Amino acid sequence: QVQLVESGGGLVQAGGSLRLSCAASGRIFSRYTMGWFRQAPGKEREFVGAITGSGSTTFYADSVKGRFTISRDNAKNTVYVQMNSLKPEDTAVYYCAAAAVTSRTSHAYDYWGQGTQVIVSS
Repeated sequence: QVQLVESGGGLVQAGGSLRLSCAASGRIFSRYTMGWFRQAPGKEREFVGAITGSGSTTFYADSVKGRFTISRDNAKNTVYVQMNSLKPEDTAVYYCAAAAVTSRTSHAYDYWGQGTQVIVSS
């Protein structure tokens, strides 16, 4: 089992920045690709980005590319997403998730956090 806890959400003005954290406990953290997903009200959950276990590779949804940066600290069992130039359409509940494979698909992720709310005001 892997337990995931997100933090760092909040209210920010458009153009601002936030950094979300996801702390993991349980099995060996570095074995897992860590993904970030988000779900806005009335919409399906969507992929934001992910980072491989070693941290050597990251990939992003087109909607956040160039604005969001995912990183991880395997010594601290934590993954981050730095979100810059935030837009109102980034408003959503953000989830981190862990997968044994590298994927953009939510079904590939076995473990999920409870989510943290991000609200971007215009």
